[in-house]
Amino acid sequence: MLGKTYDSQACSIARALEVIGERWSLLIVRDAVFAGSTRYNDFQRSLGVATNILKTRLDGFVEAGIMVRRKYSEQPDLYEYLLTDKGRALAPALVALTEWGDEWVTEGEPPILYTHSVCGAGITQHTVCAHCGRVHDPAEIQATIGPGMPPEHIPQKS
Repeated sequence: MLGKTYDSQACSIARALEVIGERWSLLIVRDAVFAGSTRYNDFQRSLGVATNILKTRLDGFVEAGIMVRRKYSEQPDLYEYLLTDKGRALAPALVALTEWGDEWVTEGEPPILYTHSVCGAGITQHTVCAHCGRVHDPAEIQATIGPGMPPEHIPQKS
């Protein structure tokens, strides 16, 4: 999507940005996840994105396994773009980004609220410690080297 500008970085955030890091990409996924958009014209109409950009993003999502393309009309050939499990798994990240936007860049009340379709209660996204529960201060989060870090990226101890 953005080009392979992060190849030298051993970072899952950088790898994710390669696939979904462009603004139209996140808005397309948002519409697919939360508005149920599946057809090219639905995305075009709701987003107003240029057709060449939309085609490139949808093709990239299919290639990345975020969506599958399925023909729904023979005359003319028309396709819909359906989220895969990999695509639907982006929902928590979108909720977290929405909450950040509500807090830091939206004036007034939130324009969109997420609710649980089963019981109707509000949905939020929280960072949770696997041992003691929720993390209350982002300063409590630290990054450590994980098992997937290539040896050449691990700092050598002096």
